[in-house]
Amino acid sequence: MNFNTKVIHGGQQPEPHTGAVNVPVFLTSTFAQESPGKLRNGYEYSRGANPTRQALEDSLAAIENGARGLAFGSGLAATDCVLKLLSPGDEIIAGDDLYGGSYRLFTRLFAKYNLKFTFIDFSDLSAVEAAITDRTKLIWLETPTNPLMKLIDIEAVVKMVSDRDILVAVDNTFASPYIQRPLDLGADIVMHSATKYLGGHSDVVAGALVAKTEELGEQLHFIQFASGGILGPHDSYLVLRGIKTLALRMQRHSENGQKIAAYLEEHPAIGKVFYPGLESHPHHELATRQMKGIYGGMLSFTFKSGEKTDSFRFLEKLKVFTLAESLGGVESLANHPATMTHASIPADKRAEIGITDDLVRLSVGIEDAEDLILDLEQALS
Repeated sequence: MNFNTKVIHGGQQPEPHTGAVNVPVFLTSTFAQESPGKLRNGYEYSRGANPTRQALEDSLAAIENGARGLAFGSGLAATDCVLKLLSPGDEIIAGDDLYGGSYRLFTRLFAKYNLKFTFIDFSDLSAVEAAITDRTKLIWLETPTNPLMKLIDIEAVVKMVSDRDILVAVDNTFASPYIQRPLDLGADIVMHSATKYLGGHSDVVAGALVAKTEELGEQLHFIQFASGGILGPHDSYLVLRGIKTLALRMQRHSENGQKIAAYLEEHPAIGKVFYPGLESHPHHELATRQMKGIYGGMLSFTFKSGEKTDSFRFLEKLKVFTLAESLGGVESLANHPATMTHASIPADKRAEIGITDDLVRLSVGIEDAEDLILDLEQALS
């Protein structure tokens, strides 16, 4: 089954009792049993499984080519679940440029449970090898990274650790499974903030994991069941609905992102544009190979002046773009990472990795590109 068919039919069938084409929202906490311990269709209590959430989880597995999908109350809840696979004393290698919420979760919550986190630039594969120890149990990748849009060679990292007992997990939020499928490249786990492109309409907060194997999927499901960070049935329905248009939306996000990146690269007020679809991007060749030749709707840029005040004035003047956190919805959003999504990263660390005070991140929506460019032009002028 090809991708455009999977988003409609993967893991989703007409409801067997009524023939309803859309998956019903099963608003129930518990399920009647035929006899003590004898369940109807395997459902007992909605923390363990709910038919609406199950349909979403089956859909997630289908579109990521995985064995088991799991839906959570947020992307961070999904990330939390992965980290609970580990034990005190284990070490994790993560990218130095990653979502601020992930950095906060790693350094301020899990580090105190004697998990050691090492942050490196994955574009230098020798740094990966140097960071691995006999206690390394997880490599956590974002590609493209947030917000500097670096690319990480998933296949190369997987090959580097293929003979070691190390899991490779990939945050695939920016690319979506339409553009990039990490499990096909050898990763063990894919994570999504399903709030973003999977949901696609800025009306739900959700997270997702997809495991490569049934065994790993069962381990993650036990943690989800025991910890309780599940996604409710109504929110599961909203993400399912979003997935059905994922392919169409990602095509438009990518077309618009490419046009806006090209426009900004030529603008005299702009310093640098971070977008993997530009030939000037240092990882453009890898992006073309790993991201199936389209590059998504996320980009960042700096001002030639380097002034924070210029970024603030620009953001305050936007009319079609909305100044807000998050990304991946049908509407275009603009963000100031240093004071918004990445404020939890210490200022000296932000400066070290290149998240400057004049950096702006755009989530390019599916509006007409001409209108978006006109909005950028009036704000820049």
